[in-house]
Amino acid sequence: MSKIQNIGVLTSGGDAPGMNAAIRAVVRAGLYHKLNVTGVLRGYDGLINADFVLMEGKSVANIIQRGGTILKTARSAEFKTKEGRAKAYNNLISAGIDALVVIGGDGTFTGADIFSKEYDFPILGLPGTIDNDLEGTDLTIGYDTAINTVVNAVDKIRDTAESHDRLFIVEVMGRDSGLIALRSGIGVGAEAILIPEAKTDVSDLIYKVEHGRKDKASKIIVVAEGDEAGGAYNVGEILKEKFPHHDIRVSVLGHIQRGGSPSCADRVLASRLAVAAVEGLLEGKSKMMVGQINKEIVFTPFEKAIKHIDVTQVTPAWLRLAEILSW
Repeated sequence: MSKIQNIGVLTSGGDAPGMNAAIRAVVRAGLYHKLNVTGVLRGYDGLINADFVLMEGKSVANIIQRGGTILKTARSAEFKTKEGRAKAYNNLISAGIDALVVIGGDGTFTGADIFSKEYDFPILGLPGTIDNDLEGTDLTIGYDTAINTVVNAVDKIRDTAESHDRLFIVEVMGRDSGLIALRSGIGVGAEAILIPEAKTDVSDLIYKVEHGRKDKASKIIVVAEGDEAGGAYNVGEILKEKFPHHDIRVSVLGHIQRGGSPSCADRVLASRLAVAAVEGLLEGKSKMMVGQINKEIVFTPFEKAIKHIDVTQVTPAWLRLAEILSW
């Protein structure tokens, strides 16, 4: 029989649509198994400051459709120190919290991995990040909503690009990962997609602009913010210098990609993974991220999950698809 009676839940790092759905499912699954569930406010800082709140069924009513996170989120510098983690552990023990579900991305799981090993404390993680850059899951919570937000925004940009015969360079999030740019770029019919995982050939980009379909009134180039070309504004300057007579505009989508009501896919994914996390803790699982691969629940050790994908998802086949469709 499991000794776990009180599960803590927190969100950390960048917010992602679907985090509230995950919180809701953790609480509902905990109550189903007759456990107490304690919400930790503002991520790991909440552990250090003992910022805890007991969660009940009504605590998570009417939140599944909301973006952001009702528990708030933060990046904690103090939790990176031994002293900070010691405070967090003592507060957990004082509050009678037996295990944690942490929702976040690379940084969140790095902290969870260190803490769980340092104190042998039961922790499971849920992949909550719009970047989809974690091993051990086909999709992360928030990714589907984010790429649909980008597609919706670029479709609107395309309307004005068509009306004015403009070339738009659209920058999307992705400092280390180009998966938002790649998937949404294919989805909007972009003429070029620039991502960190693939070397940017400026001369090839110039060739595409110069020799692409002449009958096409508008052109869209999607750029991940971490692309080696230096982002959308830098790409814009390069193209403006080469094509001074083109009407070239830059649009940086920014934080709208993090917000908004989560898609059905993200709500269902978050709910399924959260229930699996609660039940995984009761079964004695720890130090792992809960993911979904080929529609099956899988548990991946934190140290394997946190090193984000290199080319496992940005495969040559995806890049070739984008190249074929750009002409």
